[in-house]
Amino acid sequence: MKYNKLLFCLLLLPSALWAQTTPAVIPLWPKGAPGFENRRNEPEQAKDYWVKNIHNPSLTVFLPPKDKANGAAVIVCPGGGHRLLVWNAEGVDPAKFLNNLGIAVFVLKYRLGRDTLSPYKVEVHAREDGLRAMRLVRSRAAEFALDTNRIGMMGFSAGGEVVDMVTFGPNKPDANALDPIDRQSAKPKFLIQIYPGPGFIPDVIPHDAPPVFLLAANDDPCCAVSVMQLLEKYREAKVPVEAHIFTHGLHGFNMGYRSKLKSINNWPQRLADWLSDNNILEPEKPKVMH
Repeated sequence: MKYNKLLFCLLLLPSALWAQTTPAVIPLWPKGAPGFENRRNEPEQAKDYWVKNIHNPSLTVFLPPKDKANGAAVIVCPGGGHRLLVWNAEGVDPAKFLNNLGIAVFVLKYRLGRDTLSPYKVEVHAREDGLRAMRLVRSRAAEFALDTNRIGMMGFSAGGEVVDMVTFGPNKPDANALDPIDRQSAKPKFLIQIYPGPGFIPDVIPHDAPPVFLLAANDDPCCAVSVMQLLEKYREAKVPVEAHIFTHGLHGFNMGYRSKLKSINNWPQRLADWLSDNNILEPEKPKVMH
């Protein structure tokens, strides 16, 4: 009898370990996206590095070890041209890197306006998902032990366009919203833009824009210009900005792990330095008056 009980426990062990290591998934809307509730149960398509056919937008939660957690959080928006999401290299990989710095990460699966036969529009539904994601994370800050003054957004390529739409479009709380989540502000406190797409860059950066970390390769035919435009506009607005333009790297080098170029391979350390220098990895200490 004791042998049978031991065998039963050993058989259960792998599934128990899997349950502990599988990230939680939080739908942005419990009943599905507004106006598309009847499509929320349609299965996603995933293969190799990508995910698409997203009809029930969600956040996948990656939490740092408790002994490293510092209260900061980032919503990561993978790229993919609004046709798919580069899920592993621009979702899971940055989440693991940021977790190692003590940051909680929520990877956003937003609706894709250029997916095959998509009923969605980039400027409407991807933006709607980004706004909801920010509000949802902020509404659950206490649950995840987050500092609401250190919740930011990170975008790669098309995901950078989602970040721009959320940050520079209307994002204030709706005090009259029926859903209490929508009464939260959707404005991020800091931005990380990795070769962000060219769409939705505002003509003028407001003076209260969040500080930003910008990075791209100079030979990127798509998105080096986006970084330079944002840099110039941020400087005009006198808002804190740090920009890195590498000579080589083209587009889509993700977290740089697969690159043979030393500068690209090591770029995440530049981000870690920026996060540290800008008091994002720990609360800013109050100034002592003498």
